[in-house]
Amino acid sequence: MTAPQAAGVIHSDFERGFIRAETVGYDDFVKTKDMVAARAAGVLRSEGKDYVVAEGDVLLFRFNV
Repeated sequence: MTAPQAAGVIHSDFERGFIRAETVGYDDFVKTKDMVAARAAGVLRSEGKDYVVAEGDVLLFRFNV
């Protein structure tokens, strides 16, 4: 499943207006405790429309409708 499709599972507007997904692996997320700390630690990735979501990804969807 691509990132926009995963966003669409939550709400169709998320899929329609998908810009990018800020992504961190679950284990890294547990270690850093939040997305801000994950970004500071350098483990947060910005993924585009062709990213295939992996098991254990924690995603923050950026969208505009």
